[in-house]
Amino acid sequence: MSLADLVAGLRESRGFRHKTDIVDVVGALARRLPGGTRDLAQAVALGDDCAALADGDGYLLFAIEGMVSDFVSAMPWFAGYSSVMANISDIYAMGGRPLAVVDALWSPGIDAADQVLAGMAAASVAYGVPIVGGHTNTRSDAAQLAVSIVGRAKALLSSFNARAGDKLMMAVDLRGRFEEPYPFWNASVDAPSVRLRGDLELLPQLAESGLCDAAKDISMAGTLGTALMLLECSQVGARIDLARIPKPADVPLARWVTAFPSFGYLLSVRPEQVEAVQAQFDQRSLACAVIGSVDASRKVVVQSQQEAEVLWDFEREPFIVARGGVQ
Repeated sequence: MSLADLVAGLRESRGFRHKTDIVDVVGALARRLPGGTRDLAQAVALGDDCAALADGDGYLLFAIEGMVSDFVSAMPWFAGYSSVMANISDIYAMGGRPLAVVDALWSPGIDAADQVLAGMAAASVAYGVPIVGGHTNTRSDAAQLAVSIVGRAKALLSSFNARAGDKLMMAVDLRGRFEEPYPFWNASVDAPSVRLRGDLELLPQLAESGLCDAAKDISMAGTLGTALMLLECSQVGARIDLARIPKPADVPLARWVTAFPSFGYLLSVRPEQVEAVQAQFDQRSLACAVIGSVDASRKVVVQSQQEAEVLWDFEREPFIVARGGVQ
């Protein structure tokens, strides 16, 4: 596959399109508020993995994840597990620690909900985060699931803190497998609980130590789509070297950059802190590498050997941030 074909495929991918829909949703809400995007933001940056509400000497973190309906129907146990896991990852991506989750579940009967609930319970136990309530409708004509989470942070890792001159780093757990036919890289279900919790604890430690202040959880938009979200929020650009992206040896690059890993983060790190950040992930046998450099261009360029293509130009089209800003 040529680099141009890879870029064209990414731009039309389901993961990218789900994220670009955010612009329309924010715009529709803003049109109905007296102060537009100013009222919608209400002093809370929109575009991070969680809403971060200043609270005492830290931040209350609040987030939600909705599972796509075909995933819930086809893989109910893993959809339930992923709904809790993804929320927990969002909290840690902000430099926080999770407190509790609640769920909203619709199903055609309680039997149809059983495996979803079993998966949620398994993730709750594995990560040590309690399920404290929610909403249930077992008389629905379709399966739907959303889970919300609260957490706390002493110091933030934010999508709004990347700076020109930073190094863009990727940290990911390669000790997993794909949950076929979906793009979910599962390095969680079979891992020891103590290891899962210890790996995630790296993120708040990085924030609290001052080694990093900008990060984002690799989401359904994959590595490159997540990079777009991080860079757009920070009003910067980057040049990303595809050859430097950590990946399993037997997985094609085109598939890997669209994958949603159970443990995967992008970090924008000051150059003088790169070695120390790298060491933190190396100590826990997590793959970590510098994959690019952040610049002031407002464009994201991907390169492969001597080829280069513009993946996105924020000056020409928004990705998740509506023109005029929602920050």
